Amino acid sequence: MTIFENIIHGGFGDPSTLLGAALYAIIFAFFAWLAGRMLRLAVQRMLARDKNDHVDLMAVKFLGKLVRYCVYIFAFISYAHLVPRLSGLGAASLTSISVITVIVGLAAQNTLGNLVAGISLLLYRPFKLGDRVQVTAPTGLETGRVESLTLGYTLLRTDDNRRVVVPNSVMASQTTINLTGNDPRVVCSVPIGISYDSDIDKARAILLDLTSKNPKAKEVCGCPVTQLGISGVVLTLDVWCADALAAIALRSDLLEQAKKRFALEGIGLPFPQMTVFSKNDSQCNGKHELDSAT
Repeated sequence: MTIFENIIHGGFGDPSTLLGAALYAIIFAFFAWLAGRMLRLAVQRMLARDKNDHVDLMAVKFLGKLVRYCVYIFAFISYAHLVPRLSGLGAASLTSISVITVIVGLAAQNTLGNLVAGISLLLYRPFKLGDRVQVTAPTGLETGRVESLTLGYTLLRTDDNRRVVVPNSVMASQTTINLTGNDPRVVCSVPIGISYDSDIDKARAILLDLTSKNPKAKEVCGCPVTQLGISGVVLTLDVWCADALAAIALRSDLLEQAKKRFALEGIGLPFPQMTVFSKNDSQCNGKHELDSAT
C-alpha cells in the first residue's frame, strides 16, 4: 500500500501500522518537547518577576529539571501503551513499576543516590546558589561559590575560575563549611612574627595603625601575643572582614605592609638561630653562634 493510499484509508491514524506508530511517535515527542519548553519558560518568567528573592532559585531549577524528565518518561510510557506492538511494554511499565524500580535501582545505585541526595539538599538547605562553601575534593580542600545543583551533581566555581563538580551524594554526606550563610562576615587572623629583641608594644601599634587605614578591615578584635617561638615572638592580628574574599585580600595587604613598615621602624623579623657548644675531654674550648636565615 502506497503512502497516498494510507492517507485515503486512514492508515496514518492506526497505531498498529508502521506509519501510524511513527506518526504517533512524532506527535508524542513534539508534545513532550513542547511541555518541557513551556515549563522552562514558566520557570524563567517566575524567576524574572521575583525581584525580592522570595523564590528559592536552587529549588526551582532543580524541581524544574526533575519535572521535565518525568514528562519525558510519562510520554514514552503513554506512547508504548498506545501502540499495540508496544502495549505489553506499556502495561508492564504501569503494572510492574515496583519490579522495574528494583531492577533500575540495582543497575544505577550511584545515579539514584545522587538524585535522592539532591532532593535531601533541597529539603535541608545547607546552602543555596551563590553561597561560598568549602568542600573536600581529591585535590584537597576546595573553596568556591555554588553555581548550580543538578539532578546528579553540584557545581562549584573557585576563585581561580575552575569548576569543581561534586556528586550530590558526596555533598550530602561530607562536612561542608558554608562561608556565607546568613552572616557573611569572617574573622581574618594574621600571625606575624618579630625577633625577641624587638619592642612588642611598638610592633603591635604599627599593626593596629596599618589595619585602621585599610578599608577592608571592619573591626579589630585584638593583637595579642599568641606564641613564644624558637626564634621570635608571634603576634596574631584578628580583624573582622565583610566576607571571605575581603579577608584573603586583607591578609595579603597586611603581610606586605608590615614587612615594609617594620624595616623602616627597626622591628626585626625572626630568623632561626642555633647555639653550638664545642667541648673536649678536659674543658670547654669555646662557644660560637651560628645564625642562618631561611
